[in-house]
Amino acid sequence: MINLVWLKTFCSLVDIGHFTQTAEKLFMTQSGVSQHIKKLEQHLDTFLLVREGKSFSLTDAGDKLYQQGQILLRSSEEIEASIKHDDPLIGTVKITTPGSVGLKLYPQLLDIQQSHPTLVIDYMFAPNSSIEQDLIDRKVDIGLLTEQTKSSTLMSTPIAVEPLVLVTSKQTQVINWQTLIALGFIGHPDAEHHTQQLLSENYHEFEHINQFERTGFSNQISLILEPVSRGLGFTVLPLHAVNAFHKQDDIAVHFLKHTVNETLYLCQNSLSFENSRTQYIKSLIIDFIS
Repeated sequence: MINLVWLKTFCSLVDIGHFTQTAEKLFMTQSGVSQHIKKLEQHLDTFLLVREGKSFSLTDAGDKLYQQGQILLRSSEEIEASIKHDDPLIGTVKITTPGSVGLKLYPQLLDIQQSHPTLVIDYMFAPNSSIEQDLIDRKVDIGLLTEQTKSSTLMSTPIAVEPLVLVTSKQTQVINWQTLIALGFIGHPDAEHHTQQLLSENYHEFEHINQFERTGFSNQISLILEPVSRGLGFTVLPLHAVNAFHKQDDIAVHFLKHTVNETLYLCQNSLSFENSRTQYIKSLIIDFIS
């Protein structure tokens, strides 16, 4: 088993890039730092550093140890902090979700924070690809995805379904393929995914999103329907996002013949230590969304 003290010295050295400065930060002697590195190399039976005068570079083994060692050290710190203090109503929970469900979920979580001010909700809106990467990088505690993750690092649980709908301005009451071609498309970060799901089930003419002229784009979930409401094009969104739009009288929501529901997955990194506040917020999300 790798000695965590030696590992911390090694990772600190790589971060700082200088033996003397590392020794000062860790309140050690420079020879002490060198001894820890040497002991690690002896334990693993491989060189971790290539020394070049006063500088050094990592071997392949050293780079691998640094990448995996950081994860191990973070997990160790999280476990220690959790054991020392793990109140479900104290601390920060980092959450990231698609904007559609976030419009519904975020205000409900803020109600919880108002009741318990020591529990901080750190919330981000993002497309699926960004959410998945942030979970893999352990930048967030909880993520919601509208696609099943392909990462073996993540755990995902289906918690709800969200219908996809086609949206136009109020002036467009009858929808057919020719109408969509004439209208043009208002894009958004998940537009290709949503459109592929809904239109492929309802129009035999549909092949890909590029068949429509792109007449606008917005990455702000609350504003995606603004150009749609002005007759500048159509779009496809989850119903939660549509219902949250502030000018309902200016849009028309079209439920197509073949309904398509998007599954919502609650995801976490399997390597992260789950504290009590994360468990608490996760249970609330499931209650709010289900």
